[in-house]
Amino acid sequence: MMTMMMIWFCLLMRLITKTSSDLALLLHCRNTTTYTPNSTYKANLDSLLSILSSNDTRENGFYHARVGGEGSNDTVYGLFLCRGDVPPEVCKSCVVEAGVTLPDLCNNGKTAIIWYDNCMVRYSEKSMLGIIDLSTGVEWTNKENGTEPNRYMQFVGKVFDQIITRASSGSDKKFAVLEANFSVFEMVYALGQCTPDLSNVECQICLRNVTAKLPSFDFGSRGARVVYPSCNIRYEQYPFYYLSALAAPPPPPLVHPYLPRTTLPKSVRSKGSKGKSSVEVIIAASVVSITGISLLAVSFCFLKMKRAKKSHFDVKETTTGMTEIPTGESTQYEFGTIEAITNWFSHDNEIGEGGYGAVYKGRLPNGQDVAVKRLSRGSTQGAQEFMNEVEIVAKLQHRNLVRLLGFCYEGEEKILIYEFVLNKSLNYFLFDQEKQNILDWLMRYKIIRGIARGLLYLHEDSRLRIIHRDLKISNILLDANMNPKIADFGMAKIFGVNQTEGNTNRIVGTYGYMSPEYAMHGEFSVKSDVFSFGVVLLEIITGAKNRNFCQSNKAQDLLSYAWEQWRDGTPLNILDPILAESYIINEVIQCIYISLLCVQEDVDERPTMPEWK
Repeated sequence: MMTMMMIWFCLLMRLITKTSSDLALLLHCRNTTTYTPNSTYKANLDSLLSILSSNDTRENGFYHARVGGEGSNDTVYGLFLCRGDVPPEVCKSCVVEAGVTLPDLCNNGKTAIIWYDNCMVRYSEKSMLGIIDLSTGVEWTNKENGTEPNRYMQFVGKVFDQIITRASSGSDKKFAVLEANFSVFEMVYALGQCTPDLSNVECQICLRNVTAKLPSFDFGSRGARVVYPSCNIRYEQYPFYYLSALAAPPPPPLVHPYLPRTTLPKSVRSKGSKGKSSVEVIIAASVVSITGISLLAVSFCFLKMKRAKKSHFDVKETTTGMTEIPTGESTQYEFGTIEAITNWFSHDNEIGEGGYGAVYKGRLPNGQDVAVKRLSRGSTQGAQEFMNEVEIVAKLQHRNLVRLLGFCYEGEEKILIYEFVLNKSLNYFLFDQEKQNILDWLMRYKIIRGIARGLLYLHEDSRLRIIHRDLKISNILLDANMNPKIADFGMAKIFGVNQTEGNTNRIVGTYGYMSPEYAMHGEFSVKSDVFSFGVVLLEIITGAKNRNFCQSNKAQDLLSYAWEQWRDGTPLNILDPILAESYIINEVIQCIYISLLCVQEDVDERPTMPEWK
């Protein structure tokens, strides 16, 4: 017992300075037989470990070797297995470290095995090739249970059914990963692997055995792993494997620069020492380490669409690396086709309704779900605005803008066909007492960043500058992963590259989100959208509507209330109470600060989206 404790202590001390990818998970030494330091077995073991280390860049991450004559008491058998998703250099580092660590810690035992996160190395006096070994293993659980343990474990079981099928299907690696949606907000990431020396049937038997252990020790747990010499499994609610196993990793977050102090709202700047002592310290601490709102649009691919009528897109690559469709080109569908895919505009297919008309869920012949927006005859959006929306949205391809897939314009029928966005609008969650608790701070911050990226693309990175003119909570749609998409471009205006502002006698949009210069004088610019963006930010932060906001003090609207709290040094008072202590204070302060910059009455003092690159 004392010897084993010393082994674990030595292992801990050896690994305490290693990186997280090099930490050992488990050491197992079967000291039933030992060797002497100067024996032939020791010499053969050293040779074996050297051979394993020199073959650690194998494509399938697996290698086995034998040193010594068959049947000899001095023969050593060994192998390594790297996790199927790790790059060769990570595999090499892990195997080398294991080769150095294992003999030292196993006290001259002839049989030993060590598991790391990225690899396993084992050796023995007996052959282990092609033999299912479930004699020694370990099981972990993260101890955090979900709210529906029975349904969750059933779902995990189904995920591993697929993992087992894939891993044992004859691939060289005997390895599979899978991600699946348990709910709108919960993903399950799973992994399964066998040593490639097992046959397909043996791999399936091994994985079935280890998955059968899950309910006995981790029932309802959000994550767990089972590791044995011949196979292992793991599942979590976060991607614990290299994302290259499925797709390219996402780009790193961009750093948000410090915004000049001189652009604070006048009502804040004119405040005396009280505002400075209680607020400026927070700002100074937060903006220096700001991770901020990533407002730099990313490159993306043009989605090829199957046309109902014969047409052709001439694709043009812009200098920003984005692909656009020339003006006036889009996919046009016949009205009969639209009727068919919506089951003749069945009430059962209706998913929304507004002043413009109704929205129906439909399914294209290729199986793609779509949202069909059928404008009513009494809609305020006329033929010109309808074609304006077609013209604008058909050119836009960005992950934070809703995609237009086609349209129909026959007689009095004006219909737009959009990608189907599963979770309706942000309005559906944010202002509903039963659903708003789904939007924790992490989710709200993600939504804010996505809206900002989409708006930056409209203002700066698309071929023509586009002013939305009706940015509001109900025009932010949420996809299956709660990623935001800006929608409804019926009121949008296209500017030339050098044009910065415009004027209209017809005021359109939604009061409460309109900038003062637009509501009173019809003057609009990118700064008009920035004002609306500021209102949207405040509504997301507070969970309250600007137009219906009511406080017992003198503040008449949400914007005034936010300014008063900032001025008085109590900005966190405006935070939605449902967020409790789940928020990150620096991020909240940053977002409040930015929102107040955006809703300043003076147009010139408002920032533009590109200033936050």
